[in-house]
Amino acid sequence: MKFLRSSIDSIKPNFIGDGKYAKWFPLFDAFENFVFNTKKLTKNPVHVRDSVDIQKIMVTVWLAAFPAMFFGMYNLGDYSLNYLNLIGQQNTGDWHHVFVNIIGYDHTSFIAKLWFGACYFLPIYITVFVVGIAWEALFAIVRKHEINEGAFVSTILFSLSCPPDLPLWQAAMGITFGLVIGKEIFGGTGKNFLNPALTGRAFLYFAYPAQISGDKVWIAGLADNNILPEGYSGATALGVAATDGMEGIHNNFTWTDSFLGFIPGSVGETSVVAIGIGLLILLLTKVASYRIILGTLVGMILMSTTLNIVGSETNPMFYVPWYWHLVIGSFAFGLVFMATEPVSGSGTNTGRWIYGLVIGITVVLIRVINPAFPEGMMLAILFANLLAPVIDHLVVMSNIKRRKVRLS
Repeated sequence: MKFLRSSIDSIKPNFIGDGKYAKWFPLFDAFENFVFNTKKLTKNPVHVRDSVDIQKIMVTVWLAAFPAMFFGMYNLGDYSLNYLNLIGQQNTGDWHHVFVNIIGYDHTSFIAKLWFGACYFLPIYITVFVVGIAWEALFAIVRKHEINEGAFVSTILFSLSCPPDLPLWQAAMGITFGLVIGKEIFGGTGKNFLNPALTGRAFLYFAYPAQISGDKVWIAGLADNNILPEGYSGATALGVAATDGMEGIHNNFTWTDSFLGFIPGSVGETSVVAIGIGLLILLLTKVASYRIILGTLVGMILMSTTLNIVGSETNPMFYVPWYWHLVIGSFAFGLVFMATEPVSGSGTNTGRWIYGLVIGITVVLIRVINPAFPEGMMLAILFANLLAPVIDHLVVMSNIKRRKVRLS
């Protein structure tokens, strides 16, 4: 490591000041920070000195998403291989040998299912990562500042919110819209008022609603080997609830399987357990605000319980209880990784409670009242993002008024 440190220090003058490669400093700085922590320290005593910086925060969020990512890949492989095994036994005679010859693994093993899911997810993530970092680097070079680690988080969260059959060109378009329109044109990280990953996901939702509406999810086949159809679209738990209500859910899913994550869905959204591990990491490191988490849960519970009491003769979603809203769709994933994003969310403590309540209430209203949007978490968070500055302003003004009263 000393040799690498000295090598980097020896070429660094070429990238700073009047060095001949000065315009490429953001790329050099990104590489240096990837290998070593920054040497920039705050020394003035009027500043608050802390070991936490934006790089460590973003890396923490990135790592916190790993449990959901790995389980999502396994779940995709599990669903797909179970389907392939069922059809293979009916149509090919000995599906086990067919799979071993193609993949090289026992199709019932954990590794086989994880690898199978990774073959569909990783191309999406790699595409999103490369395109996202390219845009981040381009704006950093033009603006002559360091590459911000926020793009690393946006790329993994965007990828995990996508269905596994998303065309790569759509993935590239989505992250481009999210980073450029949702963040960079407003000044970059720290100045965006919308969550970039959700902005890109919303763009794809409205541009291609038939493919990623949230009511169905694609499950893989092996058409390339002329064995099975390319795949099929299985209804998600949220899609079943929207059409058949609680009776349909109970006929197709159990709450335990939904909580553990053994249901169809986008790669990162199915397992509340895996997402919960990420939540513990974010709460213990104080990256996420518990006020937003609790506020959203309270809002969701109050709104869903109210609609359960009101009831409806024509809309079965009115009878979905709060504990099912928690485990179906992207509620848990959005709550942990999207709603708690510090830049686009409320910054005051009281505002965070209100911000969370707005998300929890809105997501249930969208899911239940508006049948055109079976998945409401994405739109609920974006709506709350728009309200966050107003919420904080009202909280601050209220605090000022109270203090004036005390002083008078």
